[in-house]
Amino acid sequence: MDWMTYLFWALVLLFAYRMFRPIKGLTSLSPAEVEERLSRQQGQKPHFIDVREAHEYNGGHIRGFYNIPLSQLSARMHELSADRPIILTCQSGMRSRRAAQILLGKGFSQVSHLKTGVSGWKGKLER
Repeated sequence: MDWMTYLFWALVLLFAYRMFRPIKGLTSLSPAEVEERLSRQQGQKPHFIDVREAHEYNGGHIRGFYNIPLSQLSARMHELSADRPIILTCQSGMRSRRAAQILLGKGFSQVSHLKTGVSGWKGKLER
């Protein structure tokens, strides 16, 4: 193999590492853990945020999740309280990871996400 091939594979590996490495301060939750948090009656209620675009959200979302698309998150951060936990979801878990990075960078400290995204949700979706 020549050096260009090595460089290509090095860049692919670097990209994969950056996309999937653990994010400091982010808790990954299973669908069962999110369902349990949605049904809690006592304690401080988290913000449940679906960061998919509006047309995706309207096509089916988890009951109790409010839509703030990732593309609007920075402009709408004032809608969230930094002292409440935040639980994020998206379609597969990738955009919610990106949203978590943004929130953690802005001083939010209690950030979790549904690691499977809506695609791993076994319950009924609302339209």
